[in-house]
Amino acid sequence: MARRRADDLQARLKKRMEELEQERHIAPLPPVVVGGALVVPAGLLARLGGERLAEPGTFAHDTARVERLAMDAVLAAEERLGHAPRDVSAEKRGYDIESRDGATGSLRFIEVKGRVAGATTITVTRNEILTALNKPEEFILAVVEVDGDTALSPRYIRRPFGREPDFGVTSVTYDLAELLMRTEEPG
Repeated sequence: MARRRADDLQARLKKRMEELEQERHIAPLPPVVVGGALVVPAGLLARLGGERLAEPGTFAHDTARVERLAMDAVLAAEERLGHAPRDVSAEKRGYDIESRDGATGSLRFIEVKGRVAGATTITVTRNEILTALNKPEEFILAVVEVDGDTALSPRYIRRPFGREPDFGVTSVTYDLAELLMRTEEPG
């Protein structure tokens, strides 16, 4: 039995050595092009055809300004509640504001979404969703509508997400009207 096993192993070794020798002689061939595609943006075709292009929606303008106004509105709301908020948005933690409850000392993790009046969607990153699911009692999604240079009162959504996004998902877009139906005043 030992002799048969040794013979089998010797045959496998010989076969593998032959395969490795063949692989050493593999040479790449130049690619063969079998097709091609020309992608022309629809906007370019419309402009070349003389059509007048519509302006992008207002939600696409002044994103940084809208986000700053929204952050300021949530920071102010948290201070009015007697909490000690701190802007941590630059640290990419999965939330924008860390707010210490003035009465209990516990932390609240607030993700701020500022939207221009009339916007219909909110995009949330995978990291933000995972943070909300990992800290369901402490996480708050704050939605702030910005009209011109005025930020309206923040609306808070507790437990905003039901499940983890699929593995390859980097962000999820939610219907703003549906989210707003679940909001409450800051508290």
